[in-house]
Amino acid sequence: MVRRSARWLGEKGCATPRLDAEVLIAHALGVDRLTLYTDHDRPLTPPEADACRALVARRGRREPVAYITGRRGFRRLELIVGPGVLVPRPETEVLVEWAVAAAPEGGTVCDWGTGSGAVALAVADERPDLGVVAVERSPAALAVAHANLAAHPGLAGRVEILPSDGFSALAGRRFDVVAANPPYVAEGAMAELEPELAFEPREALVSGPTGLEALTVIARDAPSHLAPGGWLLAEVGQGQAQAVAGLWREAGLGEVTARADLAGIPRVVGGRLPA
Repeated sequence: MVRRSARWLGEKGCATPRLDAEVLIAHALGVDRLTLYTDHDRPLTPPEADACRALVARRGRREPVAYITGRRGFRRLELIVGPGVLVPRPETEVLVEWAVAAAPEGGTVCDWGTGSGAVALAVADERPDLGVVAVERSPAALAVAHANLAAHPGLAGRVEILPSDGFSALAGRRFDVVAANPPYVAEGAMAELEPELAFEPREALVSGPTGLEALTVIARDAPSHLAPGGWLLAEVGQGQAQAVAGLWREAGLGEVTARADLAGIPRVVGGRLPA
């Protein structure tokens, strides 16, 4: 079944058809992927075969694998995901790595627009000395973030999740790092992107006509929530790094630079408030 499913998913345009087939069939059967090979000659019962076909069919319609399984690995964590949040992506690891490296001992980090809680929880997991505050305006995303925090009890007491439209719930609070993965897709660009994005929440993807609208708001509002010497870090879309660097400089930040993802695309722009 794996071979047939992989071939069919490849015909449907899935980028990783073999991997997708293995993950979905293993999930349907309640086993790990290795078992598909060690127990490959076991015939499936009709209910098992039906369950596998149903999940593969969903993927053939280009529904993200993470939505089908309800799980996504990110850094060292296994996260709950669903249609109310973006699927955590490898490029966002650049944002986590920079935040983890930039925060001083015993410092504080704000995750702006936390979604599933991926960035906040990963930072807290990798830096137990830090206090992390995650803000999010979507009730659906807040529910997922709280569920992920509850699923990682070792992080309890070190991550605070707040309903907030931008920084509205953080009056008077300052942080050593503000990290953001905001919507940065331009309205007209959605049709050109992979079909999987149609399943993800539009408000977490599309910023406005230019794609820079949310980043412009962050540049305006974040400096007043940075401690002296604090860093503002934001994930950006392909081709946006130079424009966002300009926004950071206009906001009074120095040491402005960008870091690339594994594909070599400048993916995170950072700038530092003068000490």
